[in-house]
Amino acid sequence: MQNFNENNNEKLYITEDKEHVNVLLVSLYPDNDLLSWCEDSLSELQLLAETSIGDDAVNSKFFKMTQCREKPDVATYLGYGKALEAGKLCNDNNISLVVVDGEMSPSQIRNLEKEIVGCFDDKEKAKVKVIDRTMLILDIFAKHAVTGEGKLQVEIAQLKYTAPRLTGRGIDLSRQGGTSGSIGSRGPGETKLETDRRHIQRRILALKNALSEMEKDRSTKRNKRIKSNVPLAVISGYTNAGKSTLLNYLTDANILAEDKLFATLDPTVRKLTLPSGRNVLLSDTVGFISRLPHGLVEAFKSTLDEVRFADIVLIVVDASDENAQEKTKVTENILSQLDAGDKPTVYVFNKCDRLEVVPASDVLKNHDTVCISAKTGAGVDNLLEIIDEILAKSKKQVKFLFPFDKHNAVNKLYENATVVSTEYIDSGVLVEAIVDDKCYGMYENYIFVD
Repeated sequence: MQNFNENNNEKLYITEDKEHVNVLLVSLYPDNDLLSWCEDSLSELQLLAETSIGDDAVNSKFFKMTQCREKPDVATYLGYGKALEAGKLCNDNNISLVVVDGEMSPSQIRNLEKEIVGCFDDKEKAKVKVIDRTMLILDIFAKHAVTGEGKLQVEIAQLKYTAPRLTGRGIDLSRQGGTSGSIGSRGPGETKLETDRRHIQRRILALKNALSEMEKDRSTKRNKRIKSNVPLAVISGYTNAGKSTLLNYLTDANILAEDKLFATLDPTVRKLTLPSGRNVLLSDTVGFISRLPHGLVEAFKSTLDEVRFADIVLIVVDASDENAQEKTKVTENILSQLDAGDKPTVYVFNKCDRLEVVPASDVLKNHDTVCISAKTGAGVDNLLEIIDEILAKSKKQVKFLFPFDKHNAVNKLYENATVVSTEYIDSGVLVEAIVDDKCYGMYENYIFVD
């Protein structure tokens, strides 16, 4: 099982070489109308926990607890009575991990752990770890990051989440250093807790600098792609919707594709030839999930930024999922946060081989939609035709004639389009460029007709 981070002294949860880990999943809902939502969220939380635990999850037992209350208890998140109930459940079922479906403060985690351990028959040997949803997702990302960039992004997110949550453990993190003692330790007093926080901030700065160098390389490659005039199609969608399976089927990318949440994190780019003969670059993205930690979105910004430069976005939807519509909205919201909500979009209803009939959602009836099975290949030909049609409409090769006093407009055109050729003639600067609809509208007054 994955620990929180090798560079972090605080482990995510305790395994002690056990063959399995029994888990208690806890969720709150503010009113009875949201009980169904709460149960669905707990089911997703169990999938996250199974992904984090790994192969040993087969032997693990999962228990669920829900509570209807307007807002979490300030002290223990659950409230005293429910905390005791959770403690008794952990004691009776040898539960060593409690996962709360929300974000907890350090004091809430510490107090809930204390209340639960206090309910054990043998308090000395009782070892229960309480974590929240964000900590669990961060652990999965750490486990699945493969490339150097991915590992840096995950560690930055982990450290940002950890820094304000460092909690003292008696003398270990509260002792004063510098007020007395050996040579070299004199000076202003400073607790070990403060020292650890400063170390984390220095580590975050170093990681950001290293990531910045990688981002320069990514930016260079992106600029080369834009100048080559090869369009980019990005596969996005909720985690476990089948993005990697689709990329594998279309391009023989041979990347990991498992029926797990966040099976792959690092993006893969492959060339694909469409029915028209047009070449397109196809890239996948990290899967989205409800309440994706803000720190992860920020850390993976350079990777997710590929969506902003895409010519077309394929939103993959698990058609067999009862909550497909809600999960599609999560994807749309995150794309909007990335300033990619207005891109040409195709909604790809995947896993249709599991259903007899898949009607398009009324919410999406005005969008391009296609039903496929990335596993069997059914409907993929229709998807490629739709991509071909959208790309054919989205960009045009046009000649513009700019007067000599409009050099700023020429410079802007270079920034926003792919310039094929430039020629200086008596009446001005003749520029041939491949432009999208927005750019075409901006310079429509300068279109040159032979």
